[in-house]
Amino acid sequence: MKPPSPADRSAVLESARALKMARSAHAFVRGNTVKFYDWLAASPSAKRLPSGPAIWICGDCHLGNLGPLGDGRGGIEIQIRDLDQTVIGNPAHDLIRLALSLATAARGSDLPGVTTAHMIEQMVEGYTDALDDPAAGDPGPEPDAVRLVRRRALGRRWEHLARERIDDTEPVIPIGKKFWALAEPERAALEALFADEEIKRLILSLGHKDEDRAVRLVDAAWWVKGCSSLGLMRYAAVVAIRGAKGRDEFGLVDVKEATLPAAPAAKGATVPKDQAQRVVAGARALSPHLGKRMIATRLLGRPVFIRELAPQDLKLEVEQFTQGQAVKAARYLAYVVGKAHARQMEPAVRADWLRAMGARRTGSLDAPSWLWESVVDLSGSHEAGYLEHCRRYALEKAA
Repeated sequence: MKPPSPADRSAVLESARALKMARSAHAFVRGNTVKFYDWLAASPSAKRLPSGPAIWICGDCHLGNLGPLGDGRGGIEIQIRDLDQTVIGNPAHDLIRLALSLATAARGSDLPGVTTAHMIEQMVEGYTDALDDPAAGDPGPEPDAVRLVRRRALGRRWEHLARERIDDTEPVIPIGKKFWALAEPERAALEALFADEEIKRLILSLGHKDEDRAVRLVDAAWWVKGCSSLGLMRYAAVVAIRGAKGRDEFGLVDVKEATLPAAPAAKGATVPKDQAQRVVAGARALSPHLGKRMIATRLLGRPVFIRELAPQDLKLEVEQFTQGQAVKAARYLAYVVGKAHARQMEPAVRADWLRAMGARRTGSLDAPSWLWESVVDLSGSHEAGYLEHCRRYALEKAA
């Protein structure tokens, strides 16, 4: 595939995004954050949503946006790994987004509707356990999907990251389908970016202890990546860190444009006006392993956030759920989200939020009706939207 020119990128990226979203109902849910909030606001259940405390939320809390993150010292923890949509908002929105994502994944695995009911019930159990005790709560049994990705993440090095992301251990980004050549102004802007001392310190903070080591940009390309964010400015950059003995270590850096979020902010919330600063602030509140190695800046006049990718950073991919694993995953992942929310709340605020949710702690598996009704309403809207998207995509391809 010949990479498109910078002038032709938008049309190619829009076509690629349409194809990704047509591949499955779950991909459509993942890539349609704007529609999610539009349909939620228009649903009958919208008036029944509890008003949670104004805290940083993910804003796009679907299944694929959780996974293992490296802590910079070889350890990992399952945390929220994508914060493009983060705002100070209502935590109920994260719960509904996660529940819809899990329900869609269950349907894609041909699981019966009763399994979805049990998943949402277990979601509430996991989430409320995290609110009860964010330091030592019980996430429940680790589902196979999490255990396998955690096992993969342990012990990974540059070689694993490079083979996975750029298809080779050599520090050269291959131009083709996934990576596109840069225009001269883009390359010059990236060269200047990685000459900045603050950017260098960020890179050296991730497992590179000697702050006097030299950092230089080796290679860079436009990165064709993501789903809901596909089409925004995004670059992959390989950097070299020169050691005391003259040997280079390599790292892969993600440079991504930040735009206005679709997730609604809480009334009166003070959210940074600079969109990249908003993303970094939300990441530091919700996912410390990620937030501490992110920085906000500007590139070519646009707000961008930068992070060096750790070899341990992996996406939680679930091709097929079994019934038992689906229920375990629902509890476990909701616990992860609950922990991210709870660390921002004082005990009294957590207790108030539990009461407002209407979560039952008496051994009953009934989920709050507002959550179940929201998932039912949104499942119908997304299914209809997905089929219409596929119809339009097929017509455009035929034309």
